[in-house]
Formats: sequence, C-alpha cells, structure tokens
Amino acid sequence: MAEKLAPEKRHSFIHGGQKVFEWDQTLEEVNVYIVLPSDVPTKMFYCKIQSKHIEVGIKGNPPYLNHDLTCPVKTDSSYWTLEDGTMHITLQKRDKGQTWSSPIMGQGQLDPYSADLEQKRLMLQRFQEENPGFDFSLAQFTGNCPDPRTFMGGIRTD
Repeated sequence: MAEKLAPEKRHSFIHGGQKVFEWDQTLEEVNVYIVLPSDVPTKMFYCKIQSKHIEVGIKGNPPYLNHDLTCPVKTDSSYWTLEDGTMHITLQKRDKGQTWSSPIMGQGQLDPYSADLEQKRLMLQRFQEENPGFDFSLAQFTGNCPDPRTFMGGIRTD
C-alpha cells in the first residue's frame, strides 16, 4: 500500500535551459539525482553534505552545486552513491514530514499547486504509516491539508 503513496514522478530543476538535477521526497528524506558526464572517471566526483549546505563537483574544479539546503538534514544518515551514470544523494530530513519546496534554498521552488499536491501526498503517507493495514492511496483532501509534521495520530499538535 505504501508504494502507492510514493512519489509519482521526479521534479526537475532547470537552469539556463539545462536540467541541473531531479528530485523527489518522502516523509523522511529528499532524494536528488544528478546525471554525470560520461567522460569523467567516477572516482573524480565528490559530494559534501552538511546540515544546511551541499557541495557537489569534480575534484580539482569549481563545484557544480555549492548551495544552502532548503531545510536542515541529519548528516550522519545522509549519503550519496554513484550508479549507472547518476549521482543519487539521499538527504535525511531533520524534521520528519516537513514538505520541501526544493532541495536548494531559493532555487527551482515548486509552484504553489505542485507544493500543495506534494504536501497532500506526504500527509497521506503519514496516515499510511500511522495506520498500517489501511489503504489511503485513494483518499483525497477537501480544503486545506494539515502540515504532515504537526499531525500526529489524528490530533493536531500545533
């Protein structure tokens, strides 16, 4: 059932007509996907994850990304891997359930409609997690969706 509430598609951050990265999120993490140039050996790529900052690049060159993150992450459980020509960065959210509008502060923010859909999807994911055995994949919100961080077991905590 939970897989029905997984991200349906990745969001793309386009800058200057080129795709910089794609990303998606769950209640607990934000995943960033960067397609790597094929003419550079994989051992030359690096990624430095700090609680509020990320740096990605090729050793000996200026960073490809060197930006503050939208929200803080848990550095001890965030990591990156290289597979099939793609760098996959998993950022563990410090605040579970927080809806990110973009991984990078001030860059490629979701439009209001997409941000609302993302918050609703995360809220349904939260319902699913708190009520195993129930299928919330077809549930819909009418009106404003509560913040997934502050909704605990049917009781608003804000």
